[in-house]
Parts: sequence; C-alpha cells; structure tokens
Amino acid sequence: MEQFKTSADVLFILLGAIMILAMHAGFAFLELGTVRRKNQVNALVKILADFSVSTLAYFFIGYGIAYGVHFFSGAGTLMAKNGYDLVKFFFLLTFAAAIPAIVSGGIAERAKFHPQLAATFLLVGFVYPFFEGIAWNQAFGIQAWLAATFGAEFHDFAGSVVVHAVGGWIGLAAVLMLGARRGRYHKDGGIAGGHPPSSIPFLALGAWILIVGWFGFNVMSAQTLEKISGLVAMNSLLAMVGGTLVALVMGKNDPGFAHNGPLAGLVAVCAGSDLMHPLGALVTGGLAGGLFVVMFTITQNRWKIDDVLGVWPLHGLCGAWGGIAAGIFGSEALGGLGGVAFMSQLVGTLLGVLIAFVGGLAVYGGLKATVGIRLDAEEEFNGADLTIHKVSASAERETLW
Repeated sequence: MEQFKTSADVLFILLGAIMILAMHAGFAFLELGTVRRKNQVNALVKILADFSVSTLAYFFIGYGIAYGVHFFSGAGTLMAKNGYDLVKFFFLLTFAAAIPAIVSGGIAERAKFHPQLAATFLLVGFVYPFFEGIAWNQAFGIQAWLAATFGAEFHDFAGSVVVHAVGGWIGLAAVLMLGARRGRYHKDGGIAGGHPPSSIPFLALGAWILIVGWFGFNVMSAQTLEKISGLVAMNSLLAMVGGTLVALVMGKNDPGFAHNGPLAGLVAVCAGSDLMHPLGALVTGGLAGGLFVVMFTITQNRWKIDDVLGVWPLHGLCGAWGGIAAGIFGSEALGGLGGVAFMSQLVGTLLGVLIAFVGGLAVYGGLKATVGIRLDAEEEFNGADLTIHKVSASAERETLW
C-alpha cells in the first residue's frame, strides 16, 4: 500500500506540473493577442525560450537556494520514492518559470531578446528562489519570527505573493527601466493610441488556457494526493467568477478587462484558497477584478506607465491583495479555517514585494547599464518579429502599425 501511495503521489503532482506547463501556452497567447501583429512571433518564441532558460537556472541554482536540494547523484538515488522528488522539482519549476512569463507581458514590443534571456536566468536562479525559500522553506528564520510575534506564519498556499506579486513587481521594475513604447504617449503627456490588441480571439484563448490550468496551479499545490481539497477547487472557481463579473461591469464590457478579470480573481485567491469560505473567495476575487480595472486604467492613462498587458496591476497588486486577503477571509471569524494572522500576511507580503522590486531593479538596471535592454527606434518600428526572428506571423508581410 505504501508503494501504491507513493506512485499515486507521483502521478498527482506530475499531472499538476503538466497542467501548469500548459498555462505557459496561455501566457503566450494572452501576450500574442494583446500586442500588435508585428510582435506576435516574438511573444510565442519568448515564452518558450524563457521556460527553457528557467529550467536550467532553477535546476542548477534556484532550487538549491530555495530548498537546499540538488540532483547531482546517481539515477538510482534519484529514483527513490518512484522519483517523487524529481516530479516535485518539475512542479515547482513551472511556478518559477511563471516569473519571466509574467514579466514578458509588461516589457513586450520593445525589449531585446537575449538580454531578456539573461534576466530570466538571474531572476529564476537567484531573486525568485530567495523569497521562495523564506515563504515555503522557513529560510533565515523569518517564518519562525512571524509565528512568535504574531501567532502564525506567513501563509501562501499556491503563490499569490511568492509567484504573482513577485513576478508583477519585478515586471514593474523592468517596465520602468525600459520606458514606454515609442509613439505610445504624446510629448505633452497625452495618449497617442495606435497600439490596439492584434487579436481578441487569441487573447481570449490565452485567458481560457490559464483559467483551466489554474486548477492544477491551486489544487495540486497540496503536492500529495491525501492532502487534496475540494475547498481549494471551489474557492478558485468562485474567485474566478467574481473577478470576471466585476471586471466586466467596471470595464464596461471591454473584452480585455472581461478576460483579465478571471485571472485577477485567481491570482488573488491562490494564497488563501485552502482556508477561505467560498463566499470569502468570491469577495476576494471580485475585489481583485475591480482592482485590476481601476489600476490598469490609472497606470496607463494617468501615470503613463506602459505596462502592455498590465502585469503589475494584475499580478503585482492583485497578488499582494491575495496575500493580505488570506489573513482576512482565512480567519475563523469570517468563516475560514483559521491558523493565519493578518499582520503576518501583511509583513510577508510587503517583504515579497520589496525583494521583488529591488531584485528587478538590480537585474534590469545592471543589464541596461552593460548590454542594453531595449530595441532601437528602427527595430521597434519594424517590430520584434522581423528584427529578431526575421519572419512575420503570417505569410504575407503585415503593415507596420
């Protein structure tokens, strides 16, 4: 029976890893549908290349930093427990690789290709696992301090902060280092326009792939079959629905908001999906959907921050909200399972944000000062597809708009 249990756990977490791997297709198509046609090929290639670089960075460096585990022993040793430790690495890798996939949407249409791959290696190899180890492996005694001070450790079941807030705040640092796309804003501060999504159907396809994969992202975060929880699935569902409907209404039926709303809800519910009452998850997701619409509009129109896919409001802010929401709606007083402390959630979330933003500034600032991170004016005008990959997304040459 023990052998059967181990085999079942291997299959369980492997299926979760495969579902989250499929989510990277969602990242790719969400970006493809949002950028202009002359940058569609780059969106597809970038996500795949980033995942591959992430794998090497996490295998050789990042996983060891986060968990103190390496795989430099014989295959016979690695096969212990039916190779459970190997598929656990695969599962956690798909989380780590989400960091550059998130960043990619913010820096689209004007970032150099190879410097971005270098940034991916540094982020997944060093920045992300530093906070991952703190949150999920009790590194540096911070979790113990939070428990002693506030009565509970920082709780992030499936990565609202560890993955999404970290990715979103790194993305903000990258966007600020790059600057806006040429022609996005007038010199007098007005919005120039001329940067509409190239394909709403592809944008919607990307959102749907992410939505479906998210149930592996959240539910399989249990990591063993005996810990699986239908509560996580229900909370994910209701948060997704809440985010969708609020974003649909507040976004005035705009399809971009309608399809990012469910993602905002799912980002926010990750941290407390194993603790909240479903009604708490619905509220958490709904508030996240509204937060995304409001902050995307403000960052683009008032602050003139050209975050193409809105990765900072979607992942950075909604992820941070999710970390805090776990401390609110996870409490027994609001129908949750308890075992969380609001102050621990607040401190842990702010720590993740700080590490991500400072790490992002260091990585992209260093690359900007040394090799450059931005295409020149002519390359950007021609588009990343022709400039970097020497091919357009369709057989006939697209107009350069």
